Amino acid sequence: MTGIFGLVTGVVIGVLAGHFFRTGTNERRQAPVPQRHDGTTLPPGIAEVLSALPSSAVVLDSADRVLRASSAARAFGLVRGEELVIGELLVLARKVRRDGVIRETDIEVAVRKFGPDATSFAVRVAPLGGTGLVLVLAEDQTEHRRVEAVRRDFVANISHELKTPVGALSLLAETVQDASDDPEAVRRFTDRMQTEAARLTAVIQDLITLSRIQGAEPMAEPTRVELGGVVEEALDAVRMPADAKGIELVGSGAEGVTILGDEGLLGTALRNLIANAVAYSPKNTRVAVSVGVSRSSVDISVADQGIGIPQQDRERIFERFYRVDAARSRATGGTGLGLAIVKHIMTHHRGEVTVWSKEGSGSTFTLRLPRPDDRGPDATRNTDQQEAAQ
Repeated sequence: MTGIFGLVTGVVIGVLAGHFFRTGTNERRQAPVPQRHDGTTLPPGIAEVLSALPSSAVVLDSADRVLRASSAARAFGLVRGEELVIGELLVLARKVRRDGVIRETDIEVAVRKFGPDATSFAVRVAPLGGTGLVLVLAEDQTEHRRVEAVRRDFVANISHELKTPVGALSLLAETVQDASDDPEAVRRFTDRMQTEAARLTAVIQDLITLSRIQGAEPMAEPTRVELGGVVEEALDAVRMPADAKGIELVGSGAEGVTILGDEGLLGTALRNLIANAVAYSPKNTRVAVSVGVSRSSVDISVADQGIGIPQQDRERIFERFYRVDAARSRATGGTGLGLAIVKHIMTHHRGEVTVWSKEGSGSTFTLRLPRPDDRGPDATRNTDQQEAAQ
């Protein structure tokens, strides 16, 4: 902000100085009155400089009237007509005009044109030479601060997620050392160490996957993927924990259906959804994976008969480390990154992930992917069957 402000202020002052130099000595003694909306104009060049700024910029005259305001300043509601409507900025402008000292501050303004939230601005105010004019620059910092908050939350969350298993491993190692003469205790504690090591490995692996796909551009050259194999491999990967809870895994509709994408990433997304379904389902229930084909998309749905997701949490479950029930999630071995990975994989494939859920009745997550242009006979068959059923 400081660098941009200095550059802009220097350019504007330079334009003013050049104008007064060209007008001669007599005109410098009697500086021309800057024009307002009644037909007069600012010195040549200032309007062009301000109109090129992406930030909110306002030039005030000695009577605090607006001589020029950028479109951003009007869009944010800082300026109405010839008036700067933010009292805090007017007070700052008068102080700057009085003593010639550049001032800066941060403000929050609840006048954003769209949306109910306040907008955060980094503001700097400076005099423009000896003209009596004051330049106000307000840089929208809302998105920057949101990103910073997300980054801080991420660092705090990942520090906690890594600290827990590392601390447990350290404590268990000490316990094993003290119990070296008790084979049964050593066996029990080493089993716990293996569990914590596996949890740590899972967090690190999920972080690597998320880092690889987050912010990546959609694939330039996707490959043809047979969904039958992807679904079968994903079901096999979670069959052991499902069998331990007596959960029946069922897959249907995937045979012969192909899409364009990254087979490995699609398998990761599907495994994460099925693993979540198994983890949050009671014993002796069912998890079903079904594939449906429409004229524009291929939908892969994972439905369970689990505990469901509260309405207020459904919009946030795809955030990194967000957990509806933190204690239950850690008990099931979840890293808190699975659904965030699914979301980014879908973005990577120009698709989306949606969720339907009812507390106590289960949830259905759906991966919606764009349909390949060249439809094979099996895909057409599935489309016809689906439309006939409807």
